[in-house]
Amino acid sequence: MADVAKDLASGTVGGAAQLLVGHPFDTIKVKLQSQPAPLPGQPPKYAGAMDAVKKTLAAEGPRGLYKGMGAPLATVAAFNAVLFTVRGQMEALLRSEPGASLTVNQQVICGAGAGVAVSFLACPTELIKCRLQAQSALAGSASAGVAVKYGGPMDVARHVLRSEGGTRGLFKGLLPTLAREVPGNAAMFGVYEALKQYLAGGPDTSKLGRGSLIVAGGLAGASFWFSVYPTDVVKSVIQVDDYKNPKYTGSINALRRILASEGVKGLYKGFGPAMARSVPANAACFVAYEVTRSSLG
Repeated sequence: MADVAKDLASGTVGGAAQLLVGHPFDTIKVKLQSQPAPLPGQPPKYAGAMDAVKKTLAAEGPRGLYKGMGAPLATVAAFNAVLFTVRGQMEALLRSEPGASLTVNQQVICGAGAGVAVSFLACPTELIKCRLQAQSALAGSASAGVAVKYGGPMDVARHVLRSEGGTRGLFKGLLPTLAREVPGNAAMFGVYEALKQYLAGGPDTSKLGRGSLIVAGGLAGASFWFSVYPTDVVKSVIQVDDYKNPKYTGSINALRRILASEGVKGLYKGFGPAMARSVPANAACFVAYEVTRSSLG
């Protein structure tokens, strides 16, 4: 099997594992990010991550934690296939000879290149996911009168295509998506390679066990969010903003208004569940990828 096909298959398996493990955490993250700032003297809808979990379970049951998973599940194959395939092709370009190990800096470059490619898949997928996850958080706010209730991923897509500028509407938030995916994946793949080489005691990491891969993958995923989290907050509020009565005129305006109304802590809403998600979800992704890739020869 050609290397491209192996990366496609392995990336698909890794992405499915990541999604199943991490989606409930992601739901809570988006709910915390997108809940409106409370009026003076009023408490926020969610006091924190655990409060959001309790209220989601009480109102929607366990299925509520998996709300919006249809869109990423439908595209997880394409997303992770592109991510790992582009990374694999860049690795091939940077190798001095077939099979040669790459340096950490070279893996950083590979991750950044893969981040550019996946941004164009991540943006419309995450717009749909964020709309579905955020609508219950927005219910009862001042914007509830203009907020649209969606029946599912296809309903969101149809509404955006019909009422929010066609295909262009699905790419709302592309700039902050790029600003998240490029440095985030550069950090993730760089940290992953650095940890693998450290645990292996050298550049040959082919003999590492699954335990080492779990540690390297989990910490690599944490490095993604640690490096770009405020950008993700800006992306989320832009993508759930009302089309006809927008609160924000763009990414910079959103950043300024969040800082003005909530301070720096406003850029870290949902940081806890994002970090809690990143370790097990990315550990599952990398282990599934490496095991599948190894089994394909």
